[in-house]
Amino acid sequence: MAPVRPVRIGILSTAKIAREKVIPGFRTTPWLEVAALASRDAERAAATAAALGIPASFGSYEALLADPTIEAVYIPTPNDSHVDLSLQAAAAGKHVLSEKPGGMNAADAERLLALPAGIVYLEAFMVRFHPQWIAVRDMVRTGRIGSPVGVQAWFSYANADPGNIRNKPETGGGAALDIGCYPIVVSRFVLDAEPTRLVSLVDRDPTFGTDRLTSALIDFGDGRHLTFTVGTQCTPHQRVTVVGTKGRVEVLIPFNAPQGEETVLKFYDGNYLGDEGAELMILPRSDQYGLQGEAFAKAIREEAVLPYGPSDTVRMMRILDAVFASETAAGWVDLTEKGR
Repeated sequence: MAPVRPVRIGILSTAKIAREKVIPGFRTTPWLEVAALASRDAERAAATAAALGIPASFGSYEALLADPTIEAVYIPTPNDSHVDLSLQAAAAGKHVLSEKPGGMNAADAERLLALPAGIVYLEAFMVRFHPQWIAVRDMVRTGRIGSPVGVQAWFSYANADPGNIRNKPETGGGAALDIGCYPIVVSRFVLDAEPTRLVSLVDRDPTFGTDRLTSALIDFGDGRHLTFTVGTQCTPHQRVTVVGTKGRVEVLIPFNAPQGEETVLKFYDGNYLGDEGAELMILPRSDQYGLQGEAFAKAIREEAVLPYGPSDTVRMMRILDAVFASETAAGWVDLTEKGR
């Protein structure tokens, strides 16, 4: 189905993820038109826009938001600015696609609940739109793996640059906020459930103060557990395994799925250990950033309804807050309504 007209979207920042991932993804769908880019540096904005073939550039975020032809914005700025810019954009009548995490903590994210009616807001967890994760969720829902009992995840990269925002606590750096959110969001997605409690173990960089290695055990109730480790100063690696009573499925590149390429799932029925007996599931070529952008645009055009919004962001931030609360308390943290 072709759109009546594409949604004209502006990019707030020249961030690497916007230049290399999201803007190319947006251009895979007819539902979006990348119409403008803004930076606090006018020359940088103009140069980046020219290099990417974006027709308009602005030397401030406010100038882009004042453009009446821009209908929506994508916000890939540092984490500590996500809520303020989301509210500022919505006040200007723009729909909002904000990078994750949606806020610095739950109290920060709760300000998003005041977004005006009619504004479409989406936190940019692109994995929820990738065919491989939809396939895993379908396998869980249809009982292909039996009753789900566990999700195990690892996600890491190597970054010890003191100037990088991922290593600055004041802007929301650290492993949990940057990548720990991914094992949590895919578990919520495939299990169709919210966690009830968690316990964490955190190692912090003695210079940066950020969490550089974070692990957690999260209870989703009914005998379902998520265990994950995320790290910012170890070898790059990512893998997720979803285990049930009758089988298991491995997601080989769960989060940074090759853009525009096929992806592979491995299903095991439990009759063999190791890789013997693996059933390969080849998912079609796709671009998770493009699929996310298309879903966002369809919601703006009222051709579809998004199941995510500000309240989902608040729930996510409460879980991440609990990771740090458990670190401080050295014990379990209750995530139910009773525990708040």
